Amino acid sequence: MSSDREKIFSAIRAALDPLPTRTEKPEWEESLVVCKPSGQFDSLKAQFADKLAFASGRFYDSVEPLAEFLKAEQSTFGYCDPALAHLLDGVEGITFDTEYDESKINEYSFGITKGSAGIAESGTIMLKDGDTSARLGALAPWIHIAVIDEADIVPHIPAAIERFGDDPSIIFATGPSKTADVEGILIEGVHGPGIQVALVLS
Repeated sequence: MSSDREKIFSAIRAALDPLPTRTEKPEWEESLVVCKPSGQFDSLKAQFADKLAFASGRFYDSVEPLAEFLKAEQSTFGYCDPALAHLLDGVEGITFDTEYDESKINEYSFGITKGSAGIAESGTIMLKDGDTSARLGALAPWIHIAVIDEADIVPHIPAAIERFGDDPSIIFATGPSKTADVEGILIEGVHGPGIQVALVLS
């Protein structure tokens, strides 16, 4: 790694350190930020799956179909949070690193990290730096898989905000990365993963 590159990453890491004091959260009217569900759902998990699909995300609740999807996408080498590596034990044809190697940033076709929460009303995945083993593992590969405990699916955004804690950096990902700042044309996969996956396990 070049010294200039290391300087840049060092500056970013320093900027992401926890603040000595945190600004109080502003007061807000919860009714203004809650979307009303567009249908009837048996569970928060079902609602989350429906909304995630609406946002062009993919939902799985078991490893086997996810592995088949990765193979179909020819995405067979990536990064995996070491605490989640057991999920891929015995899966043939897929290999991964459990320590993020920045020199392989162009080789990792998928990244598997822990998702801190799922927001049912919008299909949003919440990623807290404190729960993420490697931020680049979540943001750089074309396919990002957030592994979420079903118990961590919350009904709406205010419930997710209550889980912020003291984490210095939190990302809300609603489907793949996207932008529409060029002539209003929506393009997915520009500034981050082009395919966003949630693997929700009980």
